[in-house]
This record gives sequence, C-alpha cells and structure tokens, in this order.
Amino acid sequence: MFRTTEISDPQFESDHLRYITVKTENLKGRGDICVFVPPGETIDNLPLVILLHGVYGSSWVWTQKAGVHRTALQMIQNGEIRPMVIAMPSDGLWGDGSGYLAHNQKDFEKWIVEDVTNAVIENIPSVSTSSDLFLSGLSMGGFGALRLGIKHSGRFKAVSAHSAITDITQMPLFVEEDLNNYQQEDSYENSVLGVIENYRPDVLKIRFDCGTEDELISHNRQLHADLDRLKIIHTYQEFPGGHEWTYWQTHIRQSLSFFNSNT
Repeated sequence: MFRTTEISDPQFESDHLRYITVKTENLKGRGDICVFVPPGETIDNLPLVILLHGVYGSSWVWTQKAGVHRTALQMIQNGEIRPMVIAMPSDGLWGDGSGYLAHNQKDFEKWIVEDVTNAVIENIPSVSTSSDLFLSGLSMGGFGALRLGIKHSGRFKAVSAHSAITDITQMPLFVEEDLNNYQQEDSYENSVLGVIENYRPDVLKIRFDCGTEDELISHNRQLHADLDRLKIIHTYQEFPGGHEWTYWQTHIRQSLSFFNSNT
C-alpha cells in the first residue's frame, strides 16, 4: 500500500507503544502514527480506535500529555473494556493544524480515513479488515472525528469527540493561518452540522462532550440542539473543566467505554 514504511523495533519499545512512519501521496510525504497495542496481541481482529490530536500537537501528544495508553491498559486489566488498539496519527503537520481537511494540495482527510487504517492493518497483526473502527479526538481532533466519522459512516462504527470545534470558523481561535486555507468547495463540508445534513448517518453511534468552562461550550451546546432538532440520535455530556489536558485525560475514558459498548 505504501512505497516506504518504517516501524519501531520491539526490543526498544516500551509501554506497549509502537511507532509507524509511512510515505503517502495524500500528504505529499511522510506521516507518523503512534500505536498502543495491548498485551496478548495474538488476539485477532481487535477493534481499532483512531484518536486525533488538536492544534499544535502531533502523534505523541495523547500518550505524553494524557497517558491514554496507560488509561486504556488499566481499563482493560480492570475488565472495564475489552482489548483494543489505539492509533494516534499526526494531522499531517500543516501550519498550526490541518483541520483534517483537504487543502493546499494535500488531503489530510484521506490520510486519516484511508492511510492510517491501512498502515495499522499492514503493520499490527491483531488488527484486520474485519476489525471494528472507531474515531475520537479533542478540539480540532474532535472536529475531525465528528466530521470524518459522519461523512464516512460506512467505515466507522461510532465516533466520540471532546471539546470539539464544530465549524471551521472557530479555527482562528487557535491558529494563525488564514481561514481561507480551510474553506471547502462544498460549504456543507465546513461544519459538523453541514456533513450531518448532507450525509444523514443512520447507523453511526455519536457522542460528544465539552467542559462547562470551555470557550467552545456554546458551539457544542448549539450542535447538540441542532442534532435534537434534526432528530439525530446522539449522546451529549457536559463536565466541569476547560479547554485543557486535565479535562481530556479524564474524559477519554468516556470515549473508550462508549466504543467498548458498541463492539
């Protein structure tokens, strides 16, 4: 599938983490993926969770700023969730954040939806084309998870977002790049509500949450109201907290539990 692939050597790996770099035409270069593979990897067809980071981040931030791999392992060992693989890709490393959209001659959407899945299947034996696929993320990654999961609902079984941007017009709150970079030719593609209206997913399970002190709380509440108006079944929750890693470190548990209940 890829012209070149590099994967970490097991003798130097720790904390059940592996690292993959592949070259892809969608990025016009290389992309990185950090992968949590739980113990007992001889198990076949494990669910695959693709976990997206926010602006300024990369493939390492979910593990090194939130310890998600340790949270997942603890939940598995406690019997709270069944074993699952978690792939944490970079967003393509364009500007302060790519938005997981196609722009500037690169397709950051296909990188996530196609390349990341294929790279994991090719390199992690416990994941296969029969594995259930889930998508989650925070902030810009929450936007990517909701937008891509809804648009490609035939591929993903459920999506879960934390503190999500809901429309590209909110990107300037975080990035210095001009908003015009993110504009899609089809205006429906610029927002979570737009892809909901355009694609109307019937089977996809949807949840999202936001902190009550988060600057994006009003946008998340509006999305919740819009989905209720459209009679789109979903779960929305609010918890104390702001747009910060302590919030995401705590509430990624809700995503993992949600995905576990949909395997």
